[in-house]
Amino acid sequence: MNLVYEVADSVCRITLNRPEVYNALSPELLSELTEAIQEAGRDERVRVIVLTGSGEKAFCSGADLKIGIGKATGMGDVLRERYIPLIMAMRYIPKPIIGRLNGVAVGAGASLALACDVLVAHSSASMAQLFIHIGLIPDAGSMYFLPRLVGPRKAFELATTGKTVSAAECLELGLVNEVADDLDAAVDRWVSLYRQAPTLAVGSIKQLLNESFSSDLKTMLNQEAEAQDAIGRTQDAKEGISAFLQKRKPSFKGL
Repeated sequence: MNLVYEVADSVCRITLNRPEVYNALSPELLSELTEAIQEAGRDERVRVIVLTGSGEKAFCSGADLKIGIGKATGMGDVLRERYIPLIMAMRYIPKPIIGRLNGVAVGAGASLALACDVLVAHSSASMAQLFIHIGLIPDAGSMYFLPRLVGPRKAFELATTGKTVSAAECLELGLVNEVADDLDAAVDRWVSLYRQAPTLAVGSIKQLLNESFSSDLKTMLNQEAEAQDAIGRTQDAKEGISAFLQKRKPSFKGL
């Protein structure tokens, strides 16, 4: 089984399950992962998604070159057919995705990690844009995410050297949100936060942030107004305002 998909207590846990090849991305795994993300988006029970890799060594080692996914001809078609739908699904699903970085994330595996909304890394984890070492450029979203997270100069360095970045340096650069020795406890704290959050507001925030870098101020102000108008009609917004006025903790239901 290339992937493990589990839903319990409003949390969807998706695990890349090819530990024998460090969870490398095969065509089948890419297809299954895209479908899993889309299914989690449709499932009304799900309020937060956790994405991780099986085993302790690797989150994801990138494309599985041994089975032909990286053939020198038609690489653009491979990206358009298999990677772009996955990254778009991750970024536009209106639910938070927490990346559980249990080990190395390199190449397209690093891109996959960067596409998450929150990234929590084990202290022994690392990331690297290894594409340059095989004469290729970073893809699957890395050229979009890297400069936005670390700035263009550092992004150029990471992309053109393929250097390995430790978990501690990832935190310093802003590539991850948290580094922990007890990874499960740290991830559970983030899960608890989003399980109790107003889901529709979180989803709207995610969508607006997706648009912010390509919008001007006037456009964003109007998009904020439209989104706030819609969110203001939700049950969670009404509950949040009532709880504030009553000086109690709100109980958000994701409605």
